[in-house]
Amino acid sequence: LKGLLGSVEKWKSIEDMKQIFWYKKTTISEYVTEHWKEDDFYGYQFLNGINPNVIKKCSELPPNFPVTEEMVKPFLEEDSSLEEEMEDGKIFLYDQKKMDGIPARDYNGEPLHVSAGLCLFYLNPEDKLMPIAIQLHQQPSEDNPIFLPSDSETDWLLAKMFIKNADFIDHEAVHHLMSTHFLAEVYTMAALRCFPVIHPLYKLLIPHFRYTIYINTEGRESLFGKNGVLRISSLGYDGMMELMRRALSEMTYSSLCLPENITARGLESIPNFYYRDDGLKLWNIINSFVTAIVEYYYPSNSEVQKDTELQEWINEIFTHAFLRNTASGFPGCFHTVEEVIKFITMVIFTVTAQHAAVNNGQFDYNSWVPNGSLLLHQPPPTTKGESSMETILETLPNVGESVNFAAMTQMLSEKYTDVVPLGAYPEERFDEPAPKQMIKDFQEELSYLSEEITSRNSELKVPYTYLNPTEIENSITI
Repeated sequence: LKGLLGSVEKWKSIEDMKQIFWYKKTTISEYVTEHWKEDDFYGYQFLNGINPNVIKKCSELPPNFPVTEEMVKPFLEEDSSLEEEMEDGKIFLYDQKKMDGIPARDYNGEPLHVSAGLCLFYLNPEDKLMPIAIQLHQQPSEDNPIFLPSDSETDWLLAKMFIKNADFIDHEAVHHLMSTHFLAEVYTMAALRCFPVIHPLYKLLIPHFRYTIYINTEGRESLFGKNGVLRISSLGYDGMMELMRRALSEMTYSSLCLPENITARGLESIPNFYYRDDGLKLWNIINSFVTAIVEYYYPSNSEVQKDTELQEWINEIFTHAFLRNTASGFPGCFHTVEEVIKFITMVIFTVTAQHAAVNNGQFDYNSWVPNGSLLLHQPPPTTKGESSMETILETLPNVGESVNFAAMTQMLSEKYTDVVPLGAYPEERFDEPAPKQMIKDFQEELSYLSEEITSRNSELKVPYTYLNPTEIENSITI
């Protein structure tokens, strides 16, 4: 990294930050460095960037987010109102309330700040998702103004950066580590403890758990160890643990099942949402494959109920992953074939497609630290009209920290030489002709989808590649 690692100097200009990338660039990472300040690209990332599971349709403003008609009218379609746009399903909300009140870590004896903020988005007539109002703390007050696109360029940029800072921390701790890596570890451990190797569900699942325990063991040290990169985030180790604890207590089974997740957030029809489009097709392809295999070995519900190893597996997961929280909707036992199919579909989707969606674009979108940083040095602005480019440079991580974050995003977006793509089963664990044919059918469906996605991407200015089956690994290995 050209001697930049460990430097405590501040950046002299945003342009200087490009020095980090003399050795590695991608088409998208270069696009991000040029377009990160633009509002339409900012909104686009909440749909197709690395954290596509947070915004939801807003049909009524939260009482603690007092956005008025006058504030946002200039950014809506002419002769329209906020109320009308909400009724038309054109207003969306980002709300980081679960982070509220978590203390940030100390930096050189002074506490850092994390903004558990809210951001309102508007789907404009050109089908672009635009941020139109940002409040940086949950409780409205005089020193917590609502920032607008009509504010000074640096005020608006700072507000967007603080939302992105909270979003990146939430992404890394909750949507990436906890909801894919750490849940996958529980599924894996339970399978190793409960299923004998000749069990058909062991044969189905074990290829999807390859290297997961290894990478999690390594990751805990490299990300959370003494000099771990997530320890130097604004929240630090204790704050990230508390964030995961809160997120786990709120987690529901339906939030991990993509069709239900999309419906619950009211995002069925928002345009240009490629994560949804590709993800739902993948969910259905995986579901068809799992249905064929499970129904082959479990012709009726009574086989499910009598399979003590299967029941032990789901009970261990319910106990150790979801802490027996019945309100979460996660099953503690299986009564029907249908329940088994749904749960295994969710498991395979999580460790393949969902991990790819939240992992593989990290270098593309967040190696350019101004677009998304885990650490901001200055507190969020409390008044308008007092910021400058100097404020932004003081707020961003220093040279050494920026390099550290960029290196992390590169490491997490790497590919091993022995990568196994989704749907490849090189070990051939099944002996019977029927499941072998089911695997072939699965691979064919994935191949058709890959062609479809490649064809669509060829016409996009910013292609969405993370859910192309050829880009998805068969397990969490990095």
